[in-house]
Amino acid sequence: MSESATHREASGEKPANEEVSFEEFQRIEIRIAKVLEVSRVPNSARLLKLNLDINGMTKQCIAGIGARYEPEELKDKLIAVVTNLKPRMIMGLVSEVMLLAAADGPEISTLVADRPLSSGARVT
Repeated sequence: MSESATHREASGEKPANEEVSFEEFQRIEIRIAKVLEVSRVPNSARLLKLNLDINGMTKQCIAGIGARYEPEELKDKLIAVVTNLKPRMIMGLVSEVMLLAAADGPEISTLVADRPLSSGARVT
């Protein structure tokens, strides 16, 4: 077994090439959300609290992107989020959705719609 495969196994990470069925993928609800407000989470260098509009409903997201983004950079953006995860407590705050971002080493990029869309639009 390669060193990277051993590391993945020890850390519980799934191999990058593990396939999921189309039915499994369909269970993930990905929507476009409009960022209404963003603030830093106190006592955290990397967590941001985002208030999002998703089809007229306000949801809260706690995301670990604060080392690469200033709050004002995200305001009014249309971002992709997973909406059907169970809410999770992060530093005493409820995160109701998961922001989607790409990571390339230390670089992080949120997945942003490149054209005007309605908040709540489904990502397919």
